[in-house]
Amino acid sequence: MATHGTTSNAPLSLRVLGLNSGTSMDGVDCVLCHFTQQSPHDPLHLKIIKYDDVELPQAIKKPVFRIIRDNKTTPEELSQINVQLGEVFADSVHEFNRRHGFTMDDIDVVGSHGQTIWLLSMPEDGQTRSALTMAEGSVLAAKLGKTAVTDFRISEQAVGRQGAPMIAFFDGLTLQHPTIPRACQNIGGIGNVCFIPPTNVENGGMDGIYDFDTGPGNMFIDFAMRHFTDGKMEYDRDGHWGARGKVSEDIVDSYLKEHKYFSTPPPKTTGRELFGDEQAFELINKCTSAGLSSEDTVATITRITAKAAINAYKTWGPKDKDGKLDIKEVYMCGGGAYNPNIWKYMQQELGPDVRICMLDEAGVEGGAKEAVTFAFQALEAIVGRPLVVPQHVETRTPTIVGKVSPGKNYRELLRKSVAFGGYVEGDYLPPVKQMVLDL
Repeated sequence: MATHGTTSNAPLSLRVLGLNSGTSMDGVDCVLCHFTQQSPHDPLHLKIIKYDDVELPQAIKKPVFRIIRDNKTTPEELSQINVQLGEVFADSVHEFNRRHGFTMDDIDVVGSHGQTIWLLSMPEDGQTRSALTMAEGSVLAAKLGKTAVTDFRISEQAVGRQGAPMIAFFDGLTLQHPTIPRACQNIGGIGNVCFIPPTNVENGGMDGIYDFDTGPGNMFIDFAMRHFTDGKMEYDRDGHWGARGKVSEDIVDSYLKEHKYFSTPPPKTTGRELFGDEQAFELINKCTSAGLSSEDTVATITRITAKAAINAYKTWGPKDKDGKLDIKEVYMCGGGAYNPNIWKYMQQELGPDVRICMLDEAGVEGGAKEAVTFAFQALEAIVGRPLVVPQHVETRTPTIVGKVSPGKNYRELLRKSVAFGGYVEGDYLPPVKQMVLDL
């Protein structure tokens, strides 16, 4: 890559706090990351300093859930929700700091995904691809005194991609291996998978990664638990309810066959728009009308999540020369990874030659991963570097993701960015293809 007459640079060292509230809206995931890099051409080092989650107050959860469920609101309400979410996320940062003895001096940048209100990633005729995520970055920057980077998904959509799952780059950097083909399965509100080929094959490693949403994750299960317990239980802890029930294979198979999402090839992404509360209620009614108990219903809904993932692997996963699924290890993350009714079924279907384990084994706590990815994306926005574009997407156009809301330290960050990579000529710094996790 050409340079501006010199190759001298200052090493990069930035501490980024990643924030995320997923589709389940359980809370704000907070993870403090320290990124270091000797030069733009050296491996990036990541040290995860601390992870925690801060519960979202019901006062903000209820109106957001209602807006999403009813797909109905007013400009006045949306305007206020955006600011209120910004304030809630800022409060979560202060609570995170209080719990763990940090101050804002320990944080250089805040990378916040915010709360997804609407994700229209696969529009029908007459619709426009779009994403609405809220938790105003200007509020974060003002209340925290630090530069905030937000609203990542719309950046991807602006260049023609779907704006989700947006995890392939991180799964690839974390899990690429010289000889072992791997997958990373996230079971959050929505399930998604990333396939990572070994680096010893043509177009392997970071050159061959691809990801997509497999279908519902925890959203249907969580809704069923709230429904059957009158809101007393938010989720099926350790899969106890589902384990006591009997799966209706007929309902599982008919649901997976009838819903067109499951037969749609990648690239594909989804959310509450297809697998939200209304759809969960319809599925519960179908189960109970067939005579299923509450525990049978939870078991059946859980199997839909697991079987949707397995079907996606078998249909669109990488194949060996004999046409068989070419995966040797599956790393699980997200809340649903702790549900044995999901991973045990996956193990049964994948067979003994495939090892299933938690992402924690690779050095990243499973619950922290998405917040870490947004810390990473915020870092790249500050230094002017695009993410690796995965395979099986609509366009290969590189882009820097996120919107920057300058804080009091903005000029300091600009100085550090220029000192690190200002000598590199071109529109962007080269994307990171090697990462070292400092444990």
